[in-house]
Amino acid sequence: MDRAALLRLLSGGAWVSGQRLAEALGVSRAAVSKQVAALRREGCELRALPRLGYRLVSVPSPLSAQAIRSLLSEHPWAQSVTVLPCVDSTNNWLKRAAAEGAPHGTIVIADSQTGGRGRRGRSFDSAAGAGLYLSALLRPRCAPAELLTLTAQTAVAARRTLQTVCGCEADIKWVNDLQIKGKKICGILTELTLEAESGLVDCAVIGVGINCTRMDFPEPLQAIAGSVLSQTGIAPDRNALAAELIKNLSALPPEGWLSEYRAACVTLGRRVKVQTREGERAGTAENVGEQAELIVRLETGGTCAVNSGEAVVLS
Repeated sequence: MDRAALLRLLSGGAWVSGQRLAEALGVSRAAVSKQVAALRREGCELRALPRLGYRLVSVPSPLSAQAIRSLLSEHPWAQSVTVLPCVDSTNNWLKRAAAEGAPHGTIVIADSQTGGRGRRGRSFDSAAGAGLYLSALLRPRCAPAELLTLTAQTAVAARRTLQTVCGCEADIKWVNDLQIKGKKICGILTELTLEAESGLVDCAVIGVGINCTRMDFPEPLQAIAGSVLSQTGIAPDRNALAAELIKNLSALPPEGWLSEYRAACVTLGRRVKVQTREGERAGTAENVGEQAELIVRLETGGTCAVNSGEAVVLS
């Protein structure tokens, strides 16, 4: 029996009966049971209940600094990769390392986070073994205004990473989320530290969280969150994903990033609610500007450019 075929049948996150699996795979229910046991031995989390069948929860892909360095080969950032079992937040860990003098290109990856963060103070659910939680340290030595597009550029880099490793096309929800079939599978958080004397950027920390194989999200997230596995049936190798993402982050800004961002941005053409100086306003998202700002044609007339915050899609 093809185990990949069994995983694909279970990848929707729903309960699937043993009989249905057996018929789809052309084997006996006993053969299905044996393969489920084999998958569990390999680290897959599968639940089973009478009259319901089987439900896939997660698929393992052990993280290894050695494996990632090997995939990076002679890449200049290869020897700066650290893999940890658990941290509060990879961004926090890297900011502490930066304060102690960590160099440009330092990478930290965690198997899980206890305090993963997204934009605007939101938490990022970071289950062990089920996602890629990676932060990269840049030391660009420039004015903060020169990094206004860093988050958008990172979204393109993460999108290209998924294309290369998984062969899947992700949409971009302005400004920093990647979605597949309407479910968020990736979030990005960029943070800057400034020098007090010069006002220049001392360091930029880019945090990327990709939901790889998780199938059971907490109740508040079930309607909006998904994983690469749940949305495509593909269980990505986290080491390959990490290596490709590091390559893409080291090449920022990616050539043609803005045209790709615009083409992939599902916020455009939608009716949105945004926060302006005059308060909340509604309108239609028309374009993404040169500085990654969202151009919105307001229902009250005229346009506005939204540089920060978020655009809540109304319809």
